[in-house]
Amino acid sequence: SVQRNIIGSGIFISPKGVLEHSGSVGLALIVWVLGGCIAALGSLCYAELGVTIPKSGGDYSYVTEIFGGLVGFLLLWSAVLIMYPTTLAVIALTFSNYVLQPVFPDCVPPYMATRLLSTVCLLFLTWVNCSSVRLATRIQDVFTVGKLAALGLIIVVGLVQICKGNYEGLTPHVAFEFSRTPSVGQIALAFLQASFAFSGWNFLNYVTEEVVEPRRNLPRAIYISIPLVTFVYTLTNIAYFSAMSPEELLSSNAVAVTFGEKLLGMFSVIMPISVALSTFGGINGYLFTSSRLCFSGAREGHLPSLLAMIHFKNCTPIPALLCCCTATIVILCIGETHNLINYVSFINYLSYGVTIAGLLYYRWKKPKLYRPIKVNLLVPVTYLMFWAMLLGFSLYSEPVVCGVGLVIMLTGVPVYFLGVHWKSKPKCIYDFIESATYVAQRLCFVVFPQFDPIEISPIEEWPDKSSNILSGKS
Repeated sequence: SVQRNIIGSGIFISPKGVLEHSGSVGLALIVWVLGGCIAALGSLCYAELGVTIPKSGGDYSYVTEIFGGLVGFLLLWSAVLIMYPTTLAVIALTFSNYVLQPVFPDCVPPYMATRLLSTVCLLFLTWVNCSSVRLATRIQDVFTVGKLAALGLIIVVGLVQICKGNYEGLTPHVAFEFSRTPSVGQIALAFLQASFAFSGWNFLNYVTEEVVEPRRNLPRAIYISIPLVTFVYTLTNIAYFSAMSPEELLSSNAVAVTFGEKLLGMFSVIMPISVALSTFGGINGYLFTSSRLCFSGAREGHLPSLLAMIHFKNCTPIPALLCCCTATIVILCIGETHNLINYVSFINYLSYGVTIAGLLYYRWKKPKLYRPIKVNLLVPVTYLMFWAMLLGFSLYSEPVVCGVGLVIMLTGVPVYFLGVHWKSKPKCIYDFIESATYVAQRLCFVVFPQFDPIEISPIEEWPDKSSNILSGKS
């Protein structure tokens, strides 16, 4: 379900960052609600793209189809080097923080301890995903229970607190009492922090071809899941604020653990266990999705062909998984959670905006293309207006953190022209690539899969007979 993809470790990390940048409880809650609304607008645009361009690979496949190889490659480059590894690093660090916080109750867990535990967890789940797709899927299903149990417990205990009259911090005159007046740039950074918790709303586009009657079920999934997730996140934050003052929340290294210690007494150990289970499942899910993206990129010729290979017996993309795991371990060693969230959310929003701008361009470029789902033009235009403001003010407020992401993305330009566009390379380079691929194949026992003809068939242009099922004609 979409809810399962969206609800992850973000809600256990982001509340601290959202409150820190927004400056008050009231504005923080508004940011959470608006964050859900923006995710809903983006989802509707992706629903149209998903059924118009029925390819696996999500954003990358759409942008490559619409804008061509270079823009698609830059999106893939940033996803492989920044988005997925950084997200995995943040979730892995959250896992280790929640596991170690009860062991170090009076201080922040040691730097080396969190990194080592995160790396061990990542290596174990990479091995699981390399060994069996079925086992990886079962882990995802079982550990989903952890995140739902943790959130359910937080919300129920919070509502009990409110029923007892402990809601002074939520009354308007206290909730909108600013510790400092936030600038527009700080509010933009608060949205970036919240957007990390909502990331995953576009994962449905990785399985569009497998959805039964996507014209009816994609919009239905969006209408049900995103309001539900927004409601759950808002209630979770209300529960936090019913038990903790803003100062307590900001000083906490593991918000849900602090919440549990204050209200659950001897049962407080349930909270770190539940969150650890949730994040463990989150790492597993992101590893699975990121390896699929590497696989799609290699199949398009944008990444080394080795990454498009799968194990001859288990049918798992071992080279792609090892690539994702290695990039994540590097980022684990150099990043701090709060900055990593700003860093990855900025690049995420950048790719979302480029993809949704592609929707408008594709409408103009191929007006006769059959679109089973066609959203009102106001939806992508509203999203892009918010997108431009958010990225502009975020870059102004955090020029180094956001700028580094842009620079890394742009390093993909020479890589594209040298590695992909330049076809007449010297024979010695081709010989080296062939030898290296052969050695890696022997080490990993991988071969090229048989392609699905549906996925490589061209998109046909039919007369547009679609009725606008979402919002009337545009």
